[in-house]
Amino acid sequence: MRPQLVIVGAGPRGTGLLERIAANAAELYAGQGFDIHLVDPHPPGAGRIWRAAQSPLLWMNSHAEDVTMFTDESVQMSGPVREGPTLHEWAGLDGRTFADRQIQGRYLRHVYDRALADLPDGVTVHHHTRRAVRVSGPREGRQQVWLEGRPRPLLADLVVLALGHLDAELDPEQAGLAAYAETHGLVHLPPDFTADSDLSALRPGEPVLVRGFGLAFVDLMVLLTEGRGGRYDGDTYVPSGREPVLYVGSRRGVPYHSKIGYDWTGERPPLPRFFGPGEVAELLARPWGSPRSSEAESGGGFDFRRDVWPLVEKELGFAHYHRLFTVHPGRTTVAWPDFEEKYAAAEGEAELRALVAAAVPDPADRLDLAALDRPLDGVRYGSHEEFQEGLRAYVEGDLSRRHDPEYSPDLAVFLGLLSVYGQLVRLGNIGSWWHGFFSYLASGPPGPRLRQLLALSRAGVLRFVGAGMSVAAEDGVFRASADTVPGFVVEARALVEARLPEPTVGRARDTLLRDLQTDGAAETPDGLLRVDPTDGRILDAGGRPHPRRFALGPFTDGRTPGAFTRPRTGGPAFRQNDATARAALTFLHDLAGRTAARSASTQ
Repeated sequence: MRPQLVIVGAGPRGTGLLERIAANAAELYAGQGFDIHLVDPHPPGAGRIWRAAQSPLLWMNSHAEDVTMFTDESVQMSGPVREGPTLHEWAGLDGRTFADRQIQGRYLRHVYDRALADLPDGVTVHHHTRRAVRVSGPREGRQQVWLEGRPRPLLADLVVLALGHLDAELDPEQAGLAAYAETHGLVHLPPDFTADSDLSALRPGEPVLVRGFGLAFVDLMVLLTEGRGGRYDGDTYVPSGREPVLYVGSRRGVPYHSKIGYDWTGERPPLPRFFGPGEVAELLARPWGSPRSSEAESGGGFDFRRDVWPLVEKELGFAHYHRLFTVHPGRTTVAWPDFEEKYAAAEGEAELRALVAAAVPDPADRLDLAALDRPLDGVRYGSHEEFQEGLRAYVEGDLSRRHDPEYSPDLAVFLGLLSVYGQLVRLGNIGSWWHGFFSYLASGPPGPRLRQLLALSRAGVLRFVGAGMSVAAEDGVFRASADTVPGFVVEARALVEARLPEPTVGRARDTLLRDLQTDGAAETPDGLLRVDPTDGRILDAGGRPHPRRFALGPFTDGRTPGAFTRPRTGGPAFRQNDATARAALTFLHDLAGRTAARSASTQ
């Protein structure tokens, strides 16, 4: 019996795992071969999100030069580095291009095909174009992976779940809104991958409430404007007449910060400095008896807000001020070595704030994470029209700053965010707040998309609602209001929730995950699947890793930043893929050895 490995999900994560299996097999697997079963109804490589069957108007969210599926010397892993082309090198694109998702899908297929070619002789890959619906089997024995429409399961010595973004059942609020819409003949589009949403019910000229101002909103904006025949003439939007009028708001009330539009030059900040492996090890060593966070943002014996966030804040500040003092010294009052010494010794927020105020005269050069996170907190406008002008000015200012290398400390903070995320992944369950904060600050839309947003606002196709947006279902319509413009209310017969579903195991439409929950797999308070941070094995409620089941991706508490890795930034997803691949190969090698020994003893 040849060993059998089943990987559920053949998109970027499953493909990345396959690449690491190919890279490590020569060292760790010397058996006669084994079978890999990839289970995914969508094409291998691209998977669902990056498949060819979607609008070419939808872009990637990163420059083509900042996207790679291949490891480099910056990745801290046990396996060998196997370098390969970035997206822009493979596709022959300008590195600063925001490629469309169809091109990225073709790149992912190239990575998949190369991984197949790199597998050693005797390793065979089978692609099953079906959904996996259940995994069963004893902890110490072979697993059964049941596929939709197939009466018999795949037998697996190991199972790796690499499912990517998941569809979810509606939470109580969304279910109530959906029922209200059905009763009153309204349109309610719940959280979803925008390219999969049916937008035909959003009628031309009619108001549509949109809750969510992140990347899902940007896709919605594109599909309802250019996707309906509108076009841009410079900074002016020329409507087709088929667009609805979008009223958009969110908790922050502003779009995600623009992608930075210049390249790094000079010395990088020496990271990690205040939040590295030593600090992570100390946090993980704390006993479970420590006080817990009421916001469920703790893992192990530490509290995220109390114990982790101050380290993160100091790390990001270090990255920011290292760049400011070493590259723009004319905007500071002391030399970097003097500031660095005092910064390292400073304890507490007040002491740090006083130190920075004395050394950095211009408030625009100081790092204020709270203000960055909630720029409209406490801000009030006298009218809806006044707010439109105010938010356009805010977006224009953000675009200007994020494309001006005079503010290169912003790019240093971005590098700091990547470094911090690489450490946080090792901690496991840290709650949902951090991922949202990171995405808002570091994973925002391309600058050209925000310029289109401004053009749509000037054309009256897009209207801003404000921060703290709330939606009421009453009097046969949906009504939206926000804290930013007291007294302003807009009503509509359509509501779109412009965000991805929360990756909660308990509400996943995927029966495979829900059955894992029933079978005893552990969840975080936010509903993420708990995994062993060392190799991705699924944990039970007692913290025991399952010997034959692994999980990688955004539905786990080991989720990593962004969909793809930026070259030479360490790539925590690469590190995870490598660890899981090596654990799987070691297990399969040992299994093959035991099987061969038993066979020999019976002869």
